[in-house]
Amino acid sequence: MSHKSPFNCGKTFYANNWLPDHSPSGAIDWQDYGGDDIDGETVRATAAGTAYFYDLGNTSYGKWIEIRHSDGTRTRYAHLATMVRAAGGSMTVSQGTAIGTVGSTGGSNAPHLHYEQRNSAGTVDTSPTVEGVTVSLGQKTAIKSTNACSGNPYTPEGVCGSGYSIIDSAALTGGRAYLLYNSGNGYNCVVTLKSTSLGSASPVSAFLEPEGESRTTDSGSYDYYAGPVKRDAAGQCVKWGGSVGSSSYTSGFEHCS
Repeated sequence: MSHKSPFNCGKTFYANNWLPDHSPSGAIDWQDYGGDDIDGETVRATAAGTAYFYDLGNTSYGKWIEIRHSDGTRTRYAHLATMVRAAGGSMTVSQGTAIGTVGSTGGSNAPHLHYEQRNSAGTVDTSPTVEGVTVSLGQKTAIKSTNACSGNPYTPEGVCGSGYSIIDSAALTGGRAYLLYNSGNGYNCVVTLKSTSLGSASPVSAFLEPEGESRTTDSGSYDYYAGPVKRDAAGQCVKWGGSVGSSSYTSGFEHCS
C-alpha cells in the first residue's frame, strides 16, 4: 500500500527513525523542519481505511489513532493534541482525511507525531516508506507532503482561523462538514468544504445551534466552502452540520463539555 505524508499538502517535516532508544523500533518521529512548526499541525490519514480512536491519558501514546487498511496493514498516529472523534469512536477515512492535530500527550516531552506502519501480523515495519521515500533505521529525512494536494485548497482550520481545532467531521457526497472548537474563547466553528465542482459556484451550507438557542446558518452557492459559522458555546451541547447539493448531515446535540 502506498502511503502519503500525514500532513497538509506542501508541508515539509523531518522523519526520524531513531536508533537506538526508540520504542517500538522502526517508528517514525515527525518533527519541525525549517520554518514549518509541527505543534498543532493537522494530521491526515496516510492511506484509506477505518480509523479507531483511543486515549491513554498521560501515559504511552496519549491520544492516538490506529487506521486499519484494506490489505490488513495498520498505521498508528500518537501523542495527538486533538482527535476528530472521541476515544472509543471510529470512522471511515480516505487518504488525506483530517484525523487530529499534533501535540505532546502521553509519554512525550515535546510536540511531535509518533507514526508507525505495521504489517497484517502487527509487526512494526522498521523501514517504512512514505511519499516513496524509505526511512531506514537510524535515518533522519526531510519529506515534503503531497497528501490532499488535489482538491479543495482550503482547510477547516484555515477557514475558522487561529486557535480552532477539529473535534468532529461528517462525510457528505461531494464534501465534508467540520466542527471545530477554540478552547481559548469557548467558541465552536462549523465549515463545510466541497470536494466537487471546485472553483464553480454550487449549493453548500453550514450551520451551528447551541442547545436552547437559535440556529445560525450560512447557505449559498459558493466556489469552495460554506462558513465559517461561529458561536459561543462553552459548556453547552451543540447541534451542527451542513450540506453539499442534496447531501446533508445534521448531528444530535453533542460535544457538551
